[in-house]
Amino acid sequence: MSITSQNEKKDEAEARRLAVRENAKRVLRDSGLAQMLQAINKEQLKGRGTFEEYDSMVLFRWGSGTTRRHIWVEINGNTIRFRLSPHRKCGMPTPQCDGEYHTFTSSMWANRKLLQAELHKYYAKPVAESSDD
Repeated sequence: MSITSQNEKKDEAEARRLAVRENAKRVLRDSGLAQMLQAINKEQLKGRGTFEEYDSMVLFRWGSGTTRRHIWVEINGNTIRFRLSPHRKCGMPTPQCDGEYHTFTSSMWANRKLLQAELHKYYAKPVAESSDD
């Protein structure tokens, strides 16, 4: 493989990564979820939470030592997925549940009250981090 060909593949991969990142920013902004997470950090945690941003994921952490908690949010296309503690599949139609994630389609997250209510549940009962995180 030539150097030019390798560089083109790297450029294509970087363009795909940036497209995924820009889409995630758009969904977080359009859904209002970014603002909701920042409000929790500001109002309820008094700014003690931290955000780790990845191309299509945000990890919101707070607490310390044995009280360390987090909310794990992934963007996949136009869907928002909240990672859960392993559990049995929920029977409720909204959000969609596969036992590992609660998924909100764009029509679901367009209802900000529904998204905010779900986010409140995840904040009130967050996933605890294991010691190997």
